Amino acid sequence: MTRPPLLLAAHGTRDQAGVDAFAALAARVAKLAAADGTRVAGGFIELSAPALREAVAGLAAASPGPPAAAGGQASPAAVGGQASPAAVGGQASPAAASGQASMVAVPLMLSAAGHAKGDIPAALAREHARHPAVSFIYGRPLGPHPALIDLLARRVDAEGLDAPAVLVVGRGSTDPDANADVVKTARLLWEGRHYPLAETAFVSLARPDVTEGLERCRLLGAGQYGAQRIVVARYFLFPGVLPDRVAEQAAAYAAAHPELDIRCADVLGDCDEIAALVYERYHEALAGDIRMNCDVCMYRIAMPGFEHRVGAPQHPHDHPHDPAHSRAHP
Repeated sequence: MTRPPLLLAAHGTRDQAGVDAFAALAARVAKLAAADGTRVAGGFIELSAPALREAVAGLAAASPGPPAAAGGQASPAAVGGQASPAAVGGQASPAAASGQASMVAVPLMLSAAGHAKGDIPAALAREHARHPAVSFIYGRPLGPHPALIDLLARRVDAEGLDAPAVLVVGRGSTDPDANADVVKTARLLWEGRHYPLAETAFVSLARPDVTEGLERCRLLGAGQYGAQRIVVARYFLFPGVLPDRVAEQAAAYAAAHPELDIRCADVLGDCDEIAALVYERYHEALAGDIRMNCDVCMYRIAMPGFEHRVGAPQHPHDHPHDPAHSRAHP
């Protein structure tokens, strides 16, 4: 039996190093999946090439699946038609039974923020309109996960500081659930390890920012050895504009506080551990084991200050290499 291909869906970046790191990880995942006969392709939903539509078209062209049955509807897990947050994390679609070819789409995201909950499902809905015979089984984001936390700890320890305080810096989101995932990651990083404290900060859209996070480390650890040594752990998959901004802001704070030894750890990057986690998410989705946390999703629950987001329609991002533009960015 032919396995459904694996589609890697990423956000995109204007930083060529980030594009190259994505390509390297995609190649690593493809090598891992080749042992099972699983084809792999990846693309971005905006900013950089290759566009997601190119990856879908390539996989669809090589798919041996039969055409879709007349009048057949995609299941709630198969992203097709009108995309909605409810499409994320449902049960796997029995595509073979419906006569459709299927792909498993895994979002290369560390948390379930707007890109994973809305933008990528909406982009997949657009691809379903282009390829009606293809349905999409949507996997969950990569984090939080023990493999990512262990990898983050190794990035921190590689800075060579003895028992440092750690500031875990995430991208930041208008989705409180996604921000909470970063806080949870910082806590799990701290548990059972030798760090005297672990704090959280965000580089955009949420507080505390990097400067505020470093100040919290300094004040909370006053008189403690660890607080004189701080490692900024950049919780990002790939290099890019935002990880660079974190490093710049950390360097500015360090210059203003010469009594502190502040180091900036590398991003998680292309590595075997992340490739294995991506393929784990593929197998989860294929088995229908999608353990999404919907209890505090702002698209489902009227959280204070976010009531207007409940049931909000989702739209795909525009991509410079995709002629189908549904909206313009400011």
